[in-house]
Amino acid sequence: MSMRRLANPPNPWRSTHVEWLGEPPSAALDVYEERARSILSENDSPDIGFRWSLNPYRGCFHACAYCYARPTHQYLDLGAGTDFERKLVVKVNAPELLRQAFLKKSWQGEVLVFSGVTDCYQPLEAHYGITRRCLEVCREFRNPVSMITKGALIRRDLELLAALAREARLHVCLSIAFVDEDLSRALEPNVPLPRARFDALRALSEAGIPTGVAVAPVIPGVNDHQIAEVLQRAAEAGATSAFMTLLRLPAEVKPVFLQRLHEALPLRAKKVEHALLEMREGRLNQSEFGARMRGSGERWQAVARLFEVSCKRYGLGCYEERGIGRERGVHDAEGTTFRRPNETRSLFE
Repeated sequence: MSMRRLANPPNPWRSTHVEWLGEPPSAALDVYEERARSILSENDSPDIGFRWSLNPYRGCFHACAYCYARPTHQYLDLGAGTDFERKLVVKVNAPELLRQAFLKKSWQGEVLVFSGVTDCYQPLEAHYGITRRCLEVCREFRNPVSMITKGALIRRDLELLAALAREARLHVCLSIAFVDEDLSRALEPNVPLPRARFDALRALSEAGIPTGVAVAPVIPGVNDHQIAEVLQRAAEAGATSAFMTLLRLPAEVKPVFLQRLHEALPLRAKKVEHALLEMREGRLNQSEFGARMRGSGERWQAVARLFEVSCKRYGLGCYEERGIGRERGVHDAEGTTFRRPNETRSLFE
């Protein structure tokens, strides 16, 4: 892998597609441009509802303290803390690689998930447009797509996404863990505020795009009491499905999250840790398949019941665990809308 560091990286805030409210956060950026060797990531985890994902960026300026993807930055000999938030990699040839992958006879038109790791609509997308160009390739090939994002920037691509929903299959999930904007800013400092994400959800739904909401992560003692309101507001914005996951603290994510938690919410920090221990069988993290995304015990069962009852009340199809890719059957290759351009077809097709 070869990465080229930019001497003067683009300012993600100097754009007509600004997605922050108030003053932009202070963060010294290092941006690297990479010509990747491949762009599709294959997943074989039984906890995840999809097989293929595409991530145009490495690292994420959103800087969510709880992000489970932080350890992936160590594969680049970078850190999982501030490096993950400030040393960002752009896969500049992602659209070309995607086209090459779709042209291979081995590709069967399975759903492609944007993004399984870092956010495809983080601020750098306003400058580079890599996600948009990849979506254009998906539309050309009519490949089914499922997306999850916190980025209100997605509204820029409404027309393209609506066309993809009509001509192929598309589902978009907005990740909204909080309704309280102060809590959101404390733990996900560079993410568009919840109101901006609900507005984006409404705009997508009104454009005819099937939408859902991810209450992820559930942080006991911080946002578990907000689950019902998140689901209500999402349903009012047109969402038809929802899923939730319990906070995960693998490897180097744990010290990053705990430090931010104690700094931002010092009076709650110990209670949060104790609640998480209660839900994780005496551990702060469980890495085993089947246990990573959910908890156990009476407290978790109460959260799961609240989620289930709220989904039913507001007419949302619900998935207790990570549901991206499961909605509307778009994860199935059978019946795919995928077509290669100029491909010869039978008259009976």
